[in-house]
Amino acid sequence: QVQLVESGGGLAQAGQSLRLSCAASVSISNFNAMHWYRQAPGKQRELVASVTSGGMTVDAESVKGRFTISRDNAKRTIYLQIDSLNPEDTATYYCHALTRGLSAKYDRNYWGQGTLVIVSS
Repeated sequence: QVQLVESGGGLAQAGQSLRLSCAASVSISNFNAMHWYRQAPGKQRELVASVTSGGMTVDAESVKGRFTISRDNAKRTIYLQIDSLNPEDTATYYCHALTRGLSAKYDRNYWGQGTLVIVSS
């Protein structure tokens, strides 16, 4: 059973920073990639950052320069460092892990329950 548990969300003021964590129940080296998504009220879920098993990271254009994804294989954890928070960052942030199969049909996707970030002006 694969479980992903996010933590680190909460209330913050604009301009402050938060560090979100996603702890996995299995070695994260098993995953081809891990991601952070967010979903704001009334909005669709949005991919904000990715890290591959090889260590390559990418950030969404909308958050580039403020969000930093990282991983600690020994701790089975990935992180999302969010700097210079603004109210538009208010959302539930979800951890996601991907294991690729022989084709997309056999890909496996795992999701955490999310951690809520609320940013006030």
